[in-house]
Amino acid sequence: MGKSQPENRNLWLFFVIAFAWSWIFWMPEVLWDFHLYLAPFGPTMAAFLLAYINEGRSGVWDLLKRGIDFRFKKIWFVPIFLLMPAIVGVSFLLAVFSGEPMPENTVLSQPWIIIPAFFYIFFLGGPVEEEFGWRGYALDRLQVNYNALISSVILGIIWGLWHLPLFFIPRQEMYYNIPIWGFILGTIFFSIIFTWVYNNTGRSILAVLLLHTTGNLSHFIFPVTATKFGGLYSLILNAVVVIIILIVWGPKRMVREKHVNTTSPNSG
Repeated sequence: MGKSQPENRNLWLFFVIAFAWSWIFWMPEVLWDFHLYLAPFGPTMAAFLLAYINEGRSGVWDLLKRGIDFRFKKIWFVPIFLLMPAIVGVSFLLAVFSGEPMPENTVLSQPWIIIPAFFYIFFLGGPVEEEFGWRGYALDRLQVNYNALISSVILGIIWGLWHLPLFFIPRQEMYYNIPIWGFILGTIFFSIIFTWVYNNTGRSILAVLLLHTTGNLSHFIFPVTATKFGGLYSLILNAVVVIIILIVWGPKRMVREKHVNTTSPNSG
């Protein structure tokens, strides 16, 4: 059964609000190099706004509860904390072993900053600003009408396009030094991995908050985008992981447990 018309409208309204909020607040930085810190909050702000308008305080509370929900099998902490560091770290090492010079002033020479960096990234480096929206709100509604793979691809493309203004800000080296097509292909792969974790942890937003944090932290520790071929190696390794996920867990729900609910945006 397809989504109801109001729910379908809410999904696309979410995307419009998320893009409008973020792009409006990014424009001063693109045009005048004037940084506003509100821009990345577009997806999360849109999710809580629509949850409150359509479901009242119960909708807001559902998002907040899932943002602290760690009641999933603890085995999932393994991919949450180790998968992205492994992919990015190996990609960085492959770039160095290929003969590229080691970038100067890497975090590897100052490991003490990794823990404070983790908490900074968690709250202000993307996860809290985005994941209540992308996974907590949009992914649930996409999976009502599409299987997990198609939902992930759709969301991955939209997620990548949302970042477009950052490619025009020279200080954003992570975006400025890579092609847009490569970045969007990466967000599609990431989106599939995020869906896999999200669905297998009972729709825990906390799980993807932590996964997003370890992903961004990995790029902070291993400056793979500062190398010539590190980004390509990372794409290849992400593709391999995605293929394994689809073979082992399947594209329909990416879960083995039949009881896991991935279809209802209103279930707690």
